[in-house]
Amino acid sequence: MDSNELPEIFYEIFDPSLSRLNPGDEASTLRALNMFRPAGSEKEGETALRFRRILDLGCGCGGQTLSLARYTKGPILALDNHRAYLDELRRRAEAAGLSGRIQVVLKDMRTLTPDDGPFDLIWSEGALFIMGFRDGLAACHSLLTPGGGLAVSELCWLRPDPPADCRQFFSEVYPAMTDVEAALSATRTSDYELLGHFTVPESASWTSYYHPVEERLRLLRKRHAGNAENLSMIESVQKEIDIYRRYSAYYGSVFFVMRRR
Repeated sequence: MDSNELPEIFYEIFDPSLSRLNPGDEASTLRALNMFRPAGSEKEGETALRFRRILDLGCGCGGQTLSLARYTKGPILALDNHRAYLDELRRRAEAAGLSGRIQVVLKDMRTLTPDDGPFDLIWSEGALFIMGFRDGLAACHSLLTPGGGLAVSELCWLRPDPPADCRQFFSEVYPAMTDVEAALSATRTSDYELLGHFTVPESASWTSYYHPVEERLRLLRKRHAGNAENLSMIESVQKEIDIYRRYSAYYGSVFFVMRRR
């Protein structure tokens, strides 16, 4: 969705001050990154992985971008379609002494073409759904060097029997959501070699994402007490959090790590 299609209250809720804009944490990012290490190589995290060019697709305010900069070598192109997120990422990178590694670009991921590549590694945490998982895999394939790596986190069903109100909620907010096996099948048919996959721990989702967002909702209810439209958006996000609180055993954010064949 384009930035100018979203109401202002959306960006008040998902403010650039948040550490992350998707379920996950640095430990999950590093776990996925270490799947690119050859078997028998140095212990995880001891030696930075070297890539000639990295793309962080839908980087948001850059929680995972900074992790990539700390644990890899090579230039990182951080792409998002909301300028305030990129401005915050730039500020955080400078504060961390990593600004020389990260270039930000204001662009809609759906407008990328093969001429924007190639990349040795494409990273996308909680953002590829904007293109659709299967279409996103195809788009990334055209941007990768042969043998290049792709790491994506995607919301998936973890069990086949979610309660009716849980399934109904996602039929409205993310009807394309599928289960893990269907996502794995999509990687295989999109000409990738799967290196591994794992579900982001609930604790990481709560600590780095849901709890901070819920705290902002408490603040914004007071600020927008007289605005029914904004309150409706606030409560819709609260409902998403409440659904996760009740039904996290049935779905979650799953990392898929792969290489282009």
